This record gives sequence, C-alpha cells and structure tokens, in this order.
Amino acid sequence: MERIPMTHDGYKKLTEELDRLIKIERPKNIADISTARAHGDLSENAEYHAAKERQSFIVGRIQELQSKKAAAQVIDTSKLSNNRVAFGAKVKLLNIETDEEIVYQLLGADEADVKKGIISITSPVGKALIAKEKGDEVTVSAPGRTIEYEILEITFE
Repeated sequence: MERIPMTHDGYKKLTEELDRLIKIERPKNIADISTARAHGDLSENAEYHAAKERQSFIVGRIQELQSKKAAAQVIDTSKLSNNRVAFGAKVKLLNIETDEEIVYQLLGADEADVKKGIISITSPVGKALIAKEKGDEVTVSAPGRTIEYEILEITFE
C-alpha cells in the first residue's frame, strides 16, 4: 500500500471526519431510513430513496477515510529543515514573466487548498518544485501555458 504523506493537522481532520461519520451521520441516517420505511410503499417513497442514497455515500466515505488513515504517513513539518524543497516546505516564488511573488506550502492532496496557498506535492507546480533549491528556476506546464518561476526562499514551519 502506498503511503499518504500528511501533517498532524491533516491526520486530525481526517480522524475527526471519520468519527463524525461513524458516530453521528451513520446513526442519524439509519434512523432516517427507519422513519421513511414506516411511511409505507417504498417504491414511491422519495425520503426512503434519498436516505438510502445518503447511506451509500456515508459507507463509501467511511471506507475511503479508513483506507487513507491506514496508509497515512504523518510528518511533523516543524522538525524538517532542508535547503531543498520537500513535503511541508513553504516556497516563495517569483513569476519570471510577471515579477509577481507567490508563496506555496507543499502538502498532501487531502490538505491542499489553493486559496490558502497550500498545494499538493503531486500537483504540476508541486512536482516541478520537489528537490529544487533556492535560486533554481523551474518550468511548470499548466493547462494552456507554461510558467517559469524562480525560487526565492524555502522555509519549514
């Protein structure tokens, strides 16, 4: 099984969602199915069909989260220090074409949030940055264009 790198926060959020689904959502859904079943004819019972559909989603999500939890490789990014870009690094980049600076933190796919400046290590930018050093120039093939960045700074928090 391939390991899934994540931070302590990412692992905690994954565990919290799994607990919520198992302890709150699934029992509520079972009660919803029972209530809908009590309304009679199931073939034309929209509440019943919606509750069964929700049940399928919950079961699937629980299985997905359990698999991710089993494969999780929790990495303490505060103990990392490196002069090369790696998981957990905050990288300050300069867009060579526009002179615009941007900061990205490289984390796992489940923790990525572009609006917060967090990208996946498996994204095109993440893949281009891995193992690069301060001062290196990287070329990212994005849909419809190519972007060139210079690495200005690499930090680990």
